[in-house]
Amino acid sequence: MSNSGKVAVAGVVAAIVLFWAVGFWAGLLVLIGVPAAAYLLLDSSQRRRVRGLSRKRIGR
Repeated sequence: MSNSGKVAVAGVVAAIVLFWAVGFWAGLLVLIGVPAAAYLLLDSSQRRRVRGLSRKRIGR
């Protein structure tokens, strides 16, 4: 299994556990809010690198 597949499976498991532990809306807020806050904490050069990784630039 690829690394991205492992991350996806871990995310689904974490979501199920979180929804069960704290409720749907609080769990949804955490699952969306934590990555968004982490992205906003990056500086501009790091954000550019993350956007480039998601687009899978050729030649890098």
